[in-house]
Amino acid sequence: MLYLAVHGTRDSNVDLRKIAEEQEIPRHFLSKIMQLLVRNGLVASMKGPTGGFRLNRPAEEITLLQIVDAIDGIDVFTQCGIGLKRCNDLKPCPIHNEFRVARARIEELFRTQTLQMLKEDVDNGKSFITLLSRQ
Repeated sequence: MLYLAVHGTRDSNVDLRKIAEEQEIPRHFLSKIMQLLVRNGLVASMKGPTGGFRLNRPAEEITLLQIVDAIDGIDVFTQCGIGLKRCNDLKPCPIHNEFRVARARIEELFRTQTLQMLKEDVDNGKSFITLLSRQ
């Protein structure tokens, strides 16, 4: 998503192969992720010689929480920190209380951070999206 925000425009699409190659992501795996993002309305997919992917909405309207929800679901913010199925306030795991606080902070961060905010950091050189092996 961030790659699309940085490299795509409303009038141009980004090729899946290019994303996979530059981000060193297996193409088949990336294809599955892109299908989820398209299905959830975050990304548009175009076919044909100039086809590819682009953001379906402006980057400032897409939160990180929406991206997580589209790919993994928001259950990630309610699950046990060590993976127990029956962890809760009445029968907590050893890290339950601390993890609940950390999870709430992460969820708030993902709820308030937009793709545009991340894009601006990349554009300003404050952060990077290319893997170290490519730099």
